Amino acid sequence: MNTLAFKTACHDFAQVAAPYLHIKDAGHYEETLALIESLLEEMEDGADDPMNAVIDLLAHSIENYENKNKALADFETRAMEQPADLAVLRLLMDQHNLGTADLPEIGSKSMVSRVLSGKRSLNKNHIKALSEHFGIDPGLFF
Repeated sequence: MNTLAFKTACHDFAQVAAPYLHIKDAGHYEETLALIESLLEEMEDGADDPMNAVIDLLAHSIENYENKNKALADFETRAMEQPADLAVLRLLMDQHNLGTADLPEIGSKSMVSRVLSGKRSLNKNHIKALSEHFGIDPGLFF
């Protein structure tokens, strides 16, 4: 590929990618997240896949948007402040629309409340049962 062809390809890419590389609103943010997910599903596993560079650009754009968006930045701060096991448990409850009474793997409703408030911790048996129930790797809780 000669220099002119490369410059033309880069210019064309920059025009098409602009909304994803300079995210300005929640709609473009969601589109960019979906685009990355789609690219990850389609690409080959390997360090030399040229799509890695595109995904890195998009990930950088998402990070910039998240850092500038106060609500997302506050959410990330709160998420990073809580223990990993509680963050995963809260996420699972939210994703599956579950309440404290919907987790017999942990125990009674009051036991789930104590875990969520930080008064009790998930033990090995809880994590094993939750991992099996939701089909996830137990390592996510650590």
